[in-house]
Amino acid sequence: MTVRRTVAVRLAEPDDWDLLPAVERAADGLFRDLGVELPDDVSSVEELQAAGFVLVVGTPPVGFARVERVDGLAHLQQVSVHPDAARHGVGSSLLAAVLDRAAASGFTGVTLTTFADVPWNGPFYRRRGFATMSDPGPELLGHVAAEEPLTRFGRREVLVHPIR
Repeated sequence: MTVRRTVAVRLAEPDDWDLLPAVERAADGLFRDLGVELPDDVSSVEELQAAGFVLVVGTPPVGFARVERVDGLAHLQQVSVHPDAARHGVGSSLLAAVLDRAAASGFTGVTLTTFADVPWNGPFYRRRGFATMSDPGPELLGHVAAEEPLTRFGRREVLVHPIR
């Protein structure tokens, strides 16, 4: 049996903001190995600072999660883990912390959009309790429409994790 350590997750601090786009850019590079060319428009410092909340792992950060409010639910807009820190529980720890913070903030669910078949996307989230969302709200449908160009690289899906 493999025991996975959890890693310390914290809220982003002022010294983190300028470092997070580089983490996202490095993480996006993993998609190129699958033939997926993501747009080169990583999160700006301004977008990160305007988010509902941003959680990070490491000093300096090796991973982060950006969460927005969409249709009254917490929406996981971005999870990025630097490839050098991959497979060490960073993504799982970030996701658990997002769910905890969303619950503590009174949200009834966490949504996200993702590639259905990329191993560290759809399958990763489904193993952690996310399921297909059958009735996305109008704001979330706007996100789906904006991401439509990504469908040429693979099936996209909208997932939700209810919070009880």
